[in-house]
Amino acid sequence: MLSSKFLQVALNGDQIHSAAPRAPAAIAAAASAAVRAGAHSVHVHAFDQAGRETLDGAMCGEVLRSIRQLCPDIPISLTTSATIVSDARQRFRIVSAWDELPDLVTANQGESGIVDLCEMLLARGVEIEAGLLTVNDAHAFVDSGLASRCRRVLIEPLELDVNEALRNAAAMEEIVVAAGITLEQVHHGYGIACWAVNSRALARGYGLRTGLEDVTVLPDGSPALDNAALVAAVVALVREHAAG
Repeated sequence: MLSSKFLQVALNGDQIHSAAPRAPAAIAAAASAAVRAGAHSVHVHAFDQAGRETLDGAMCGEVLRSIRQLCPDIPISLTTSATIVSDARQRFRIVSAWDELPDLVTANQGESGIVDLCEMLLARGVEIEAGLLTVNDAHAFVDSGLASRCRRVLIEPLELDVNEALRNAAAMEEIVVAAGITLEQVHHGYGIACWAVNSRALARGYGLRTGLEDVTVLPDGSPALDNAALVAAVVALVREHAAG
């Protein structure tokens, strides 16, 4: 059963895990299982034949078609990360050539050229999830003027230390809220800190993200079998919170 709290699953990325899917069919199967476990949206990275992350339109399109075949009503978010294509102009050319478009992209606001990339995608009807990894990213987002046209903002502190991750999640949230930005917020961290960031967000009424891109362990520190197991664990947290 789907949880009432918005929950996105980040299926893969540069995280090494036996259940992190890379081939389009495996990505689609993982997406379907995560949706059955309670996810409302999927975030995904495409990979080339050599197993490297790619923004290439042909590979991204194949991933999108595969997911949509199994999950026709689920919004799909693609990465646009500069860790895949570091040159801003080259990235813009690659992404602007996409024939098959995702529902959304995650656009990390601290990256060079990100405002131009967002403007181009917005003009093509693609919604933006504004990714904030640091306090500087939050300030850059406020200054960019993009907020009124974005779908949501992602608060995603990079710190693996739980206390540092929580402090930075709070600081980024404060910057966004103080600027009068009322976008839907979705929070997550990385590693074991992901669960603390999720729990804080849940208590504050925000949406959540989990998945093997972010975290490979369950709240008790035991290894997660797959993306669906992580989603199920978040759904359990949401139910416990609702129960009081």
